[in-house]
Amino acid sequence: MSEKNIFVLGLEEANLPALNDVPDADRYRFHPLLTIKELQVGEVSVPDLLDKAQQVLDSFEGSIDAIVGYWDFPVSTLVPILSERYGTRSTSLESVVKCEHKYWSRLEQEKAVDSHPRFGRVDLHADTPRPPEGVGFPMWLKPALAYSSELAYGVKDETEFRTAVEKIRTGIGRVGQPFEYILDRLDLPPEMTGVGGQVCLAEEALSGIQVAVEGYVHDGEVTVYGVLDSIDYPGSSSFLRHQYPSTLPEAVLQRLRGISRRVMRQIGTQEATFSIEYFYDPHTDVINVLEVNPRHSQSHAELFQYVDGAPNHHAMLRLALGEDPAMPHRQGRYKTAAKWYYRWFADGVACAVPSPEEIQRIEREIPGTRIHVIPEPGQQLSDMEQQDSYSFELAHVFTGGDSEEELREKYDHCVAALHLACEKAGPAGRDS
Repeated sequence: MSEKNIFVLGLEEANLPALNDVPDADRYRFHPLLTIKELQVGEVSVPDLLDKAQQVLDSFEGSIDAIVGYWDFPVSTLVPILSERYGTRSTSLESVVKCEHKYWSRLEQEKAVDSHPRFGRVDLHADTPRPPEGVGFPMWLKPALAYSSELAYGVKDETEFRTAVEKIRTGIGRVGQPFEYILDRLDLPPEMTGVGGQVCLAEEALSGIQVAVEGYVHDGEVTVYGVLDSIDYPGSSSFLRHQYPSTLPEAVLQRLRGISRRVMRQIGTQEATFSIEYFYDPHTDVINVLEVNPRHSQSHAELFQYVDGAPNHHAMLRLALGEDPAMPHRQGRYKTAAKWYYRWFADGVACAVPSPEEIQRIEREIPGTRIHVIPEPGQQLSDMEQQDSYSFELAHVFTGGDSEEELREKYDHCVAALHLACEKAGPAGRDS
C-alpha cells in the first residue's frame, strides 16, 4: 500500500509524536506546510500565506492526498481554501467562519439552542463605547476573532469595561483585519452585513464547571467521541488542567452530546472534527456554550491516546482521506489522563530551562508523562506568543494514570524535576 502524503499546516515538533502515534501511522507521510511563526507571529497576511503554501504544494512531485490543520485562524480557514484548490477533502469555508467569528457563531447557536449567554456587539468606534443593551456585568469582552484567549477580558464594572475596550481597540486589527479578507470570499447573510472582522463581542460571564466536547461530522452524522473537564487555577480564569474522561453524571453528558449535535448541524460542518467548550452549573443544572471550534483540540491528543488508545488526530486524518474516522474507546493504557498548564502569573525572564535531554530523562523516569517546555532560556515571558491576558505558560505536562490522585502525583513530580525558574523583570526585561 502506497504512503499517503499529508500536508500539515503549522506542523511543529510538539505534535509530531502524537501524529506518529495514530493507528496505521506507517501509511502516512507528514509534510510541514508553513511554520507556526509564519502563521501566527506578527502581522498576518492571508494572501501571502496562500501564495507561500501554494508554492510548496505546486512544487511537490508526489500526490497531495490530504491538507489538514488543528490550529485556529488562519490555519482553520486555509485548510478549506487549499483543499478546494487541490481537490482534497474538508468542510466548507463558510462553516469554518461560522465557528471562528465569535459573533456569527453566537447568531448560529441562537437558531439551534437556548444554551448560550446573553451577548451583543460593542461599538469600538463610538466616542464612549457602551455595553450592549440587555448584557449585564460581570461580562467578558473579546474580539470576534483572536488566538487562544488573547485580548479576552473579564470585566465587572464600567471602569474595567473602558480599560478593556482600549486594549482591544489597540490590538484587534492584528487578526481582525486579515480576517476580513476571508469574509470577503463569502456571501454573508443579512445579519452579518457590515459587521466585519474587527468587531468586539460582549457576553455575560458564565459560571460552573467548564467542559469540552470533541467530535466529528461524517456522512452527515454528528458523532461525539469524548467529553473532558477543564479545571482552572483557584481564583483564576486560566486553565490548570484538562482531564479526560469527564467526571460529570451521564445524564449531563447526554445533554451535552445532544446540544453539540444540534449546533454542528446548524453550522453545516461536513467531514471535519470539532470541539465545543461549555459551562455546566451544577447548582442550576444549566448548560451554556462558551465557544465552538471548527477543529479538534491538539491539546487533547495525548489524553485520548492514554485513555482510548489513539490520539484525536486519528479522526482528522481519516476524515481528510475519506476513510472511517471512528475513534477507539477505552483501549488505552490508563483509566484517566490530564494536560496540566504550569503557569507564571507575573512577567519575568526564564532563567532556568531544562534541556531536551533532561526532559527526556524525566519522561523515562516517570512513565505515562510527556512534557513540552514553552520559553527559551533567557526569554521574556511577555514576548511569548498565544498567551492569555492573565498568565504565562511555562510548560505543558501530560500525565496518564488510573486515578486523579496518580495524575496529580505525576504532575507534581514532573514540576519538581524540571527545576524551571523565572526572575521578575521590568518592562524592558531588566531586573526590577
